[in-house]
Amino acid sequence: MAEEAGEGKFRGGFGGRGRRGDRGDRGDRRGRGRGGDRGARGGRRGREGEKGDWVPVTKLGRLVKNKKIKTLEDIYMFSLAVKEYQIVEEFLGTQLVDEVMKISPVQKQTKAGQRTRFKAFVVVGDSNGHLGLGVKCSKEVTLAIRGAIIAAKLAVIPVRRGYWGAQFGAPHTVPCKVSGSCGSVRMRLIPAPRGTGIVAAKAPKKVLSMAGITDCYTRATGTFLFVVFLFFLPNFVALITFSD
Repeated sequence: MAEEAGEGKFRGGFGGRGRRGDRGDRGDRRGRGRGGDRGARGGRRGREGEKGDWVPVTKLGRLVKNKKIKTLEDIYMFSLAVKEYQIVEEFLGTQLVDEVMKISPVQKQTKAGQRTRFKAFVVVGDSNGHLGLGVKCSKEVTLAIRGAIIAAKLAVIPVRRGYWGAQFGAPHTVPCKVSGSCGSVRMRLIPAPRGTGIVAAKAPKKVLSMAGITDCYTRATGTFLFVVFLFFLPNFVALITFSD
């Protein structure tokens, strides 16, 4: 054994693995294993599509990409489902403007404690008859805003506008008295003459302006009236004594 060790044939054990002199050839073998050539084959699917051109995955998206559908109104006319937000970007482009309306933290009680997430409300519009509202909840504020923007683009709807009085110039107000409700709040929109502006609170005023409405009266009932009535309880009213 001593003679064999001296000749360099076998030294015993596995101590030869730790010698630094044998590490020089590792650079040639690196990257030849499983997945070493993934970069040449394209890597993960979808990465190039996200950074570069839009690759549609639905039939409607392919029709829009090939210029078979000219306007967004054609999609609304046949009630086609929009599954890709790039379809809206293809038609509206840079005209679409987004606005973060509110960011509120929400909590959920778990066994490990409270889990806090952020809920974002975003409105998108082009001030020319197109409006969308998106809501998204995520662990981070930036992810919530990004998801809400995508959800708002997928929910873009056409807004019909009209005139008050003479029909000259561009449409500037709602065509008739319209009303809608959400929960206990009920909103009513009333046409207004030119130059009136949007008579509303801060939030609905921003939404109507992004829809392309410049003159409108508004009326809200529900939760707002409950807050107002808190100041007019019977114990706040002075007693009045009537005499003959």
